[in-house]
Amino acid sequence: MTARYSPWWWLYLLVLLAGMRLAVAGILPLSPDEAYYRLWVFAPAAGYLDHPPMVAAWIWLGMKLGGDDALGVRLVGVLAGAGVSAFVFRAVRDLLPDAGRAGGIRACVMLQATLALAIQSVVITPDMPVMFFLSVLLWAMGRVVAVGGARWWLVAGLAAGLACDSKYTAVLPVAGIVLWLVMQAVNRRAWLLRQVPGLVGATVLSALCVAPVIWWNARHGWASFARQGGRTADWHPGRALQFLTELVMGQLGLMTPGIAAFFIWGQVVLLRRARRDAGAALLSCMTLLPACVFVQHAIGDRVQANWPVVIYPMLAVGAATVAWRWGRWAAGGGIVIGALVYMQALFGLLPLSAHTDVALRQMAGWRDLAVRVEDHAGQGDFIAACDYGTAAELARVVPGRVVVGMEPRWALFNLPHDVSGAGIMVCNPRRGFDRDVFTSVQPVGTLVRGRRGRVAERVDLYRVTLRADLSPAQRDSIVRLSTP
Repeated sequence: MTARYSPWWWLYLLVLLAGMRLAVAGILPLSPDEAYYRLWVFAPAAGYLDHPPMVAAWIWLGMKLGGDDALGVRLVGVLAGAGVSAFVFRAVRDLLPDAGRAGGIRACVMLQATLALAIQSVVITPDMPVMFFLSVLLWAMGRVVAVGGARWWLVAGLAAGLACDSKYTAVLPVAGIVLWLVMQAVNRRAWLLRQVPGLVGATVLSALCVAPVIWWNARHGWASFARQGGRTADWHPGRALQFLTELVMGQLGLMTPGIAAFFIWGQVVLLRRARRDAGAALLSCMTLLPACVFVQHAIGDRVQANWPVVIYPMLAVGAATVAWRWGRWAAGGGIVIGALVYMQALFGLLPLSAHTDVALRQMAGWRDLAVRVEDHAGQGDFIAACDYGTAAELARVVPGRVVVGMEPRWALFNLPHDVSGAGIMVCNPRRGFDRDVFTSVQPVGTLVRGRRGRVAERVDLYRVTLRADLSPAQRDSIVRLSTP
């Protein structure tokens, strides 16, 4: 099996994938979430309602390097998506040394071939930063297992802190490391005692990384923690079968079925080795503890398909243990599926509805919609939107004229809100907005956003006049998106 792996073919494949993803990232319009994260660059903060600030830092760096366009916004994410392979390869070397070079190559190719990485490499969301830093963490922990030493613990602590600065779900694999350390206290107590200085340093460094996020939450009523933690309060155990089915099907889709088989079998092999192999035990703890949390959550509430991507680097490393002759077909199938998704997103080859075609629903027709909305607005009028995604998209196309209200998240942004007078409100008919902040609301008409005759969304337009006697709280929730 090992002889079939050329030293270079996988590098050529990764370079080819990176080039293709750079091209796709530069062509696809920004989705509403991406446009929203882009606005964070113009309101720097140690935290935001939805997520920690790492995605904003990546977008800022990408815009400095590549400009304020789709490619610039996504640039660092595309490069990081290729870069995770280096850390995954090294992690296999240290955690599963018997897997050899072939196992490291297998792990890298399997991860790159997942639909999850294909998507997250061409759109910028917190999922790419968290996967990248967790891959760094996995590499550093591999060094800890292989050679020990305080410096590798410090690298691990820094990576863990930066992962938590990317997305809160990073705490789950980190908790898996804590569980592994508890196991080592039973089986390898002498070794663990020698690691205490490095472990203390890693804990302090990680805490310093996340301290700004905690500070921001403390100053804003723990808004972000409450938003993410509040998901556990919405509990519907009667729908457990539905939620669990969605979780399983979502992961089969994002892994692709062939690669999912490798990932699952890799975990079985790791569990068999965990009692005698510290590296296998670490991988199992970092994977299975988060997986159990997601399954437990799915018993009473929906688990979004992208949440479990935090365990994909560990799953890929585990797949290095599985030498199966169908592996090339599984990886090739995953790459083909990713390419087909790109083709559909770019060209809309299949006449899918907006409900099925995510690219149509999320990305199509924003520029044309913004231009037509601006045509309805008079000179000096503001343009308002009733949801954050529409506001962010409009702000990108017609900067300096967009106001967003009706959502409390804007009160947490350090953006100017000096708007007054008349304007145009853009609102999806399924959404409502607070009409009390306006003295008049008059329907204007309906516009359609879409691509090549396929409708992505219909929005209603209203001519509105902002009240002059708004309370400070009401005015704080109406923010002018004054982006350059």
